[in-house]
Amino acid sequence: MRAVHFGAGNIGRGFVGLLLHQGGFHVVFADVAEALIDQLRAADSYQVHTVGEDSATLTVDDFSALNSGTAEDDVVQEIAGADVVTTAVGPNILRFVAPVIARGLAARADGAAPLQVMACENAINATDLLAEEIRKAYPADAPALEGRAVFANTAVDRIVPNQEPGQGLDVTVETFFEWAVERGPFKGAEPDIPGVTWVEDLAPYIERKLFTVNTGHATSAYFGFAAGHEKISDALADPAVAAKVRAVLEETKALLVAKHGFAEAEQEAYVQKILTRFANPYLPDTVVRVGRAPLRKLSRHERFIGPAAELAERGTTPSALLAAIGAALRFRVPEDQESVQLEEILRTEEPLEAVRRITGLEPDHPLFPGVLAEVEALAVKG
Repeated sequence: MRAVHFGAGNIGRGFVGLLLHQGGFHVVFADVAEALIDQLRAADSYQVHTVGEDSATLTVDDFSALNSGTAEDDVVQEIAGADVVTTAVGPNILRFVAPVIARGLAARADGAAPLQVMACENAINATDLLAEEIRKAYPADAPALEGRAVFANTAVDRIVPNQEPGQGLDVTVETFFEWAVERGPFKGAEPDIPGVTWVEDLAPYIERKLFTVNTGHATSAYFGFAAGHEKISDALADPAVAAKVRAVLEETKALLVAKHGFAEAEQEAYVQKILTRFANPYLPDTVVRVGRAPLRKLSRHERFIGPAAELAERGTTPSALLAAIGAALRFRVPEDQESVQLEEILRTEEPLEAVRRITGLEPDHPLFPGVLAEVEALAVKG
């Protein structure tokens, strides 16, 4: 069996690639980072160190690597003969890998089993986004795309912090992980990947993860950054920061229970597990790494505005989430491009237009006044 995985970074090697390897797949890593591809080509194996409860060291071998920028034809041929394609490149990069996948699908032999495509990204229905881009890029003169691919949405969860210098290809990750995949598109022919949870309805799992793990993690980063902490674990050890994170997760818990019917005790246990994971002292995760890309994190259907908007629509004022949004607006890291762009928007645009541009909300939305108040409180203009 053969899998092509786009994104050979820490998540690709330490999470998706690891599970594919454990499922017996030869993994072809595709990436545009030439130095990383060269390292993978030169290596026979690498190690994944899981830290936390039941720590372990796992070895990954039987892989190859291709530069998807300079060796696109080779990647196309790999996709043409693969069983599975996965991605861990970031939602905004999916449109760049889609044309290569489209070419690979067009090159598959007539009658071959459908290629199983899963985008493993921190975004709602990321595979749908990838499939849309693939359809746009699919060659007009190629055989019909129908029947050549199966597209399944996924929800992925594993903390992979910045790695210590000198680790090379080895990756340190937390022991906990979740990879939920919708079962329906496979029609009973799901790939055998250890650790995957097959679900009939993925939406509750996606939103539970996004509005608990991602919301909580980013909240810890922004309040931790404001309090002068370097690491997420240090931020959670600060009672003031921990209380703010807990308040945010109380609001998202209420939404998830009301919207998806999770039992309150079940969601509370999930929240407690998440907070324990964030506080793991063996994960040297920094507030700067977790907080980067604030514009994406503050966009309309992401981890802050998404749940806050739904709570506002239900008649609840999400005070804790609004405070977290305010902390995100104050995130200033010159090395992070989106942080710089966010500061420029807040400096040059009127508050009302800044809110519209950053959040995608319109002034008649019930959440808009609360976010506008946070922007006005910044007092950055002048």
